Amino acid sequence: MRTIALEEHYATTQFLSGPGDWLHERPGLAEQLAELGDARIAAMDDAGVDVAVLSLAAPGVEQLDGPAAILMARACNDELAEAVRRFPDRLHGFAALPISAPDAAADELQRAVDQLGFVGAAVNGHCQGVYLDDPRFDGVLERAAALNVPIYLHPTIPPAAVIESCYAGFAKDVTFALATVGWGWHVNTATHVLRLILGGVFDRHPTLQFIIGHMGEGTSFMLPRFDATLKPELTGLERAISAYLRHNFYYTFANFTDEATFANLVAQVGVDRVAFSTDYPFGSMSANRAFLDNLPLSHGDRERIAHGNAQQLLNLSSARDLAVS
Repeated sequence: MRTIALEEHYATTQFLSGPGDWLHERPGLAEQLAELGDARIAAMDDAGVDVAVLSLAAPGVEQLDGPAAILMARACNDELAEAVRRFPDRLHGFAALPISAPDAAADELQRAVDQLGFVGAAVNGHCQGVYLDDPRFDGVLERAAALNVPIYLHPTIPPAAVIESCYAGFAKDVTFALATVGWGWHVNTATHVLRLILGGVFDRHPTLQFIIGHMGEGTSFMLPRFDATLKPELTGLERAISAYLRHNFYYTFANFTDEATFANLVAQVGVDRVAFSTDYPFGSMSANRAFLDNLPLSHGDRERIAHGNAQQLLNLSSARDLAVS
């Protein structure tokens, strides 16, 4: 069955020497991220991953000041575009955006879609402690809606003040894990999602689509509670919170391979909103593919998750179209 993986990561040498220098801490990780050639395609073949949509690894360029962010984002997008041109039937790109310079970010998104052929953008969490519901970013969101491309909202390390108030007081490694992969960046992303909704982003841009990973960052579990406590008469929104979560967001595995978590997500948002991903190289492509293959799904639902939902969201050709071309 054809698979399209929506959260797969890369890095450039320049990025790994700057914002991404932390990625050298895990042996071999930086090398896997920087591999955009035959070795990556071979790894995809071995795991049964047909198409990978690549995005710049966290923390991306979101914590850089405007001028530095503009230069880094453009350089990373250009390098990724070269890989996509080399393997057009295997790789696609989500643009890195210099979000700290919102006007430039909107223009870079336009360039990435129109000139580089990218299928959307990825934003790594907050921008220097400010979230995308802030009015300064509305031009970027408006541009994404106009271009009909999604934004993948990826976690990043919470702001320093949040780490200090919520996660500090333990051994350094424990604090880091609690603030990031163990809890913090998931709940912080879920909070970011709620801020986007409560900030009226989707009332202003009703067709705008976001993608979040890790089986929804906990939002599906809390969805009934959101509707019970954040009602339109309180929030002033046009719809219930659940309506936005079911119509303006897609959700990927991103290396979460727990069947009960998956079942809860599908029960709350529907199978048409869930898509495959592996979080490579942070996650195993083979393990995530095996998880997909072993889920108790009908053939049609498995097809939707494996590739159909992604094809629709990203306006990609179907396998039949590719065979004809």
